[in-house]
This record gives sequence, structure tokens and C-alpha cells, in this order.
Amino acid sequence: MSTVPNYITPDMPVARRINFRMIAFAAIVLLLVGFPVYVYLDSAISGGIKDVGGGFKEVNLKAMSDFTFDQMNGTGEDIPQKWRELDGQKVVLYGEMFQPLTATDGRVGQFELCYSIAKCCNTGQPLVQHFVHSRVPPNRNLYYYPNLVKVVGTLHVKVVRDNEANKVAQIYQMDVENIEPG
Repeated sequence: MSTVPNYITPDMPVARRINFRMIAFAAIVLLLVGFPVYVYLDSAISGGIKDVGGGFKEVNLKAMSDFTFDQMNGTGEDIPQKWRELDGQKVVLYGEMFQPLTATDGRVGQFELCYSIAKCCNTGQPLVQHFVHSRVPPNRNLYYYPNLVKVVGTLHVKVVRDNEANKVAQIYQMDVENIEPG
């Protein structure tokens, strides 16, 4: 008959007090709490813009659309400075292709890119700053993908008005070099 107690005592060695289930539980809790904290801090520290090398900047599309903009009378000065500074820069954007205008063979000619079709406009009418009007050169064979995509190209930041509707039509435009599943 063994005299080993089946409960934990303060004088028991640490190696006997910790078991695999405790380690697995702690790892799961750390992952569930740590990853969202990491994502939030990374975005807060970088401001939504990161250098990824090769002259490209990875831009957080959600952060880029998160500001108040007058949909009727907005001007370039109403766009935050850090986003205006991206004009003419090579960027990498992750988002979803919305309203793709495709050729008959499935190639994409132009489309609107937003961070999430389901989440971008749940507060009401879509806002012009939520979308990047993306143009694919006619000599490129790039195709539509239904979910998250990685889009690489040159970003242009300027207010384009729709005079017939008397409102701002676009503030972000992109000359697309490549599209691939994200």
C-alpha cells in the first residue's frame, strides 16, 4: 500500500504539482487572449502601415477606411495625412473583391476592394472611404477570387466626384499588378 497522497500539498515539489492538463489549459488561454492582443497592439503601433520590403508597404484596409468623411462635399484635405502620404506608393492590401467587372473569360478588368463585404457596411449605407477602386491593365490576366485576396499595386489617393449624383465617387484608386488568394 502506497502512502503517496492524491492531493496537492504546499511542500510537494513543483514537478508533481504541474501536469500536462494544466500546461495545455494555460497554453490555450494564452493563445486565445494573446493573439488578439498581439493583433491590436501591432496595428496600434504600426498605425496600419508597415514596410514589407521591396519598396512595398502593407496597409491595413480597415484602418485606412476608419475616419469620418463628408460623402457629398468631402475634399482631399478631409483625408487623414498618413493616408494621403500613400499616394503613388506601392502597396499590399488584403480584402475582398466587391462588384468585379469581368471579361467573358473570367478575367477581371476593374473591381472595388473592401476589407470585408459582410462587415464594412453593417452600420448603414456604404461609405466611399471603405472602397478602393482597382483597375487591372488590359494586358494582365488576373482573375476574380471570391474570398480574401492579396492585391499588390500602386495606390492613388485623390477625391473623384460624380457630378451627376453630386457626391464623391472615390477617394482611393489602385493600379493593380497582382491578385492572389489571401
